[in-house]
Amino acid sequence: MALAAALVLGSWLPAAPSHGQTAAEGAASAPRTAATVRGSLTPSASAKRGRAAAQTVGCLMGPLRVADLGAPTAGIVEKMSVDVGDMVSSGQVLVALRSDVETAGERAARTRLSVDADLRASEVKLDLARLRGTRAAQLLAEGFISPQAAEQAQAELRVAEQQLEQSRGQREVMAGDLGVVRAQVDQRTVRAPFSGTVVERFREVGERVEDRPLLRLAQLDPLRVDLIVPAPRFGQYRVGDSVQVHPEIAGVGPVQAKVTHIDVVIDAASNTFRVRLSLPNPGRKLPAGARCSLEAPGAEAAEAGALPMRSPAPAAAPPALTPVQSRF
Repeated sequence: MALAAALVLGSWLPAAPSHGQTAAEGAASAPRTAATVRGSLTPSASAKRGRAAAQTVGCLMGPLRVADLGAPTAGIVEKMSVDVGDMVSSGQVLVALRSDVETAGERAARTRLSVDADLRASEVKLDLARLRGTRAAQLLAEGFISPQAAEQAQAELRVAEQQLEQSRGQREVMAGDLGVVRAQVDQRTVRAPFSGTVVERFREVGERVEDRPLLRLAQLDPLRVDLIVPAPRFGQYRVGDSVQVHPEIAGVGPVQAKVTHIDVVIDAASNTFRVRLSLPNPGRKLPAGARCSLEAPGAEAAEAGALPMRSPAPAAAPPALTPVQSRF
């Protein structure tokens, strides 16, 4: 009976450490319990909160382009056609400086160019020289004039051709002068380089302008959204991807933006990179400068693509029980 009881008791006890094995090593080789295995497979609550927070990225909605417009020359503001909040189109006249002298020079150059008497006189002289040259050739063939007279007629023809070329060249010079004067007049006019909205006005009518801007123009459609993304998420964005942006504005729902640029160099100091989005803004419904947020695309895929959590290795089978030798 004592031997049978010892055998039954030995089946429920871990094997005794073998020769040369300490008790701690023997305990480490014992199979882990179900609670231990379950704890290694189930992520903690703090890890879940960390992953949920990592899926949200903060962003800022700004204008696509901003330009401070100024005049290329100094002058006095004569007229300002726009004010803050006005929408302008590309090429529209925004500011005009006084240009009395330049305008007068333009009128004079246009008048000189319109007078073509010299050109017409040169054309008439050329026609007459051609006629004389033809008659001289005929008379020379009939023997009525000397060869010297025929040569003189041909020389007069060449002189008339040169005079016509000179008249045409002078008109080209006058046309160039008119272009220069017109360019000077254009320098007194400030035009919109792109379609946008006037967001600031720095000068008023009558003020002198030298090297300071007159207006600030911003393009608000589309908006530019800049993201600062942690480096471990590099590769989750692709140019052309559609991303859902949540503006932090009351009453505004999520909107769709498109990825237009991704930095290819990671900032080593902050371990981040920049992603730029283009957000359509018809009617300027979304204000520039507002904050926004978005969910990182492919967050679930990133978790699925992460290194899988290793399950604990199956416990080694306990060594075969040896019969307990009875001391009795």
